[in-house]
Amino acid sequence: FAPSEGAEAVDQFVLLIQDLTGLESMDQCRRTLEQHNWNIEAAVQDRLNEQEGVPSVFNLPPTRPLQVNTTDHRVYSYIVSRPQPRGLLGWSYYLIILPFRFTYYTLLDIFRFALRFIRPDPRGRVTDPVGDVMSFIHSFEEKYGRSHPVFYQGTYSQALNDAKRELRYLLVYLHGEDHQDTDEFCRTTLCSEEALTFINTRMLFWACSTSKPEGYRVSQALRENTYPFLAMIMLKDRKMTVVGRLEGLIQPEDLINQLTFIMEANQTYLMSERLEREERNQTQVLRQQQDEAYLASLRADQEKDRKKREEQEQKRQEEENARQSILAEERRRRTLEEEKERKSECLPPEPPLDDPDSVKIVFKLPNDTRVERRFLFSQSLTEIHDFLFSLKETPEKFQIVTNFPRRVLPCLPTEEQPNPLTLREAGLSRSEVLFVQDLTDD
Repeated sequence: FAPSEGAEAVDQFVLLIQDLTGLESMDQCRRTLEQHNWNIEAAVQDRLNEQEGVPSVFNLPPTRPLQVNTTDHRVYSYIVSRPQPRGLLGWSYYLIILPFRFTYYTLLDIFRFALRFIRPDPRGRVTDPVGDVMSFIHSFEEKYGRSHPVFYQGTYSQALNDAKRELRYLLVYLHGEDHQDTDEFCRTTLCSEEALTFINTRMLFWACSTSKPEGYRVSQALRENTYPFLAMIMLKDRKMTVVGRLEGLIQPEDLINQLTFIMEANQTYLMSERLEREERNQTQVLRQQQDEAYLASLRADQEKDRKKREEQEQKRQEEENARQSILAEERRRRTLEEEKERKSECLPPEPPLDDPDSVKIVFKLPNDTRVERRFLFSQSLTEIHDFLFSLKETPEKFQIVTNFPRRVLPCLPTEEQPNPLTLREAGLSRSEVLFVQDLTDD
């Protein structure tokens, strides 16, 4: 039972403890329930023990002993010990009250279950988890001051991810606002200098109130039994695992001792995770280096292939250009031969030797060959050019030059002189020596 269930339920518990113990004062009954964490069985048993002369556990030294529950050999749970039935009267009362206690809690659970359908808990919808955490931090500082462990200012999931990434312990504190031990725990334990220093230097610390939707959601996941509640979480077997639970009021020295015990018990797992992560990182770095070397080698091979293809393409292009040049030269040569042959066929016949209108011309070719032929004074200089062009020894481009005075004969028509001159008009005599100059290179 928790006082947060309502004033009516509290009054019923006070009346029940009054009937069972015989205490007349309602305030005394309430204090007795508060001392026993609202556990009616423990309160009645302790009252009966006092009546038999057995000292109350609340008259013992204030430090509460802790019990270690390691039944699963993985999670270390620390709970405040509760008084056990002692004596014949105690066991008799325990057996008598057991059916009533079972019936009461069964009916209470049924009532709570039905109440969820009638009035759903508003904490079930988490709309602003960061706002829930920050609101709790502000309210905590307003009530207990700023001397406290450093709160993680983010959601529970973010805290888990950071602890996992940094391979650190995560200490989760669920704040039960209505619990009678919460105030004392926060003032004397959580805000103590030794606990503050220990937590800040060794782990991340996340806290939220269970009255907030985010805190309530985490409470449903961790399933605490009572308050104050602390859970130690770490990366274990590649998943975030609860490795320690502390429930109930605990003093600063005991808190540090139990947290140290949990950390030491799980240190090998954390070291294993760190070594495994380091190996994975090294493997990843090595694989990345191998990939980079492979890519560099691949790029080098691709560059070689590209250059080889370019060289082959260039060589092929050069061969193709050479072949095209040869073909072009062959076509040009054939065209030139055909043109020479056509010019030769179109030449007028050479005039007879005794023709008074004839001119004898001796041509000196560029290869020092001498060619002689007769023309008529009435023929044009173009016919002289065509004759020379038809000769195999004559270059493709040439000009005809007189010896003295030196001048170039205008054999081909131009824009200034579209009609070529005749031999008479060119001033040639009956016997001439003309020079043929090669203009091919020009």
